Amino acid sequence: MRRLAELANFQSCTAVLELGCGTGRFARKLLSQSLPESATYLGVDVSLKMATLARKRLSTWSPRARVLLIEPPADSIPADDGVFDRVVATYVFDLLSPPHTEALIDECFRVLAPGGLMALASLTHGTTPMSRLVSSTWQAVAERWPGLVGGCRPIEVLHYFDAKRWAIEHSEVMVRFGVPSEIVIARRNEVIDETFLPPNV
Repeated sequence: MRRLAELANFQSCTAVLELGCGTGRFARKLLSQSLPESATYLGVDVSLKMATLARKRLSTWSPRARVLLIEPPADSIPADDGVFDRVVATYVFDLLSPPHTEALIDECFRVLAPGGLMALASLTHGTTPMSRLVSSTWQAVAERWPGLVGGCRPIEVLHYFDAKRWAIEHSEVMVRFGVPSEIVIARRNEVIDETFLPPNV
């Protein structure tokens, strides 16, 4: 989480969206240590319990920090186009199906301003002998008894980013206590919608 915060350069942003904000612990660190005093924060979560805890934890920064409860499958973000310059998600996409992941990344592209950053951390496949053992065991359990691991499983989230829409600024796998995590920092490109181009362009 510290590495993700360093790479995302939250000190220079004006509006942050966090997907799956949980209890608001990461948001509190951002608001107290990283974000400018003028920056706004919006956290969304599908759990009423998590959203309630996050609202209480972030009440000091109200009204510039808000938390919204959204309905699953949560592939629609309640925000206008291009209103954020950072979108962050920690251990969210490893809970989602591939179609849901694609839809949510499309939504993140929509709500990010051109040049904005998407910062992700997800459970991934191992890169060392120990982390490979951990991730392969985790994968096997997730396939057979998904409830035992909360439905999450190792993924490669980098593969979901379309090169026409996103510029990958950083990608790495970090291993902590044998558990591998993938960190991705992707910048939203300015994309021309070809459906509106005149003929022969």
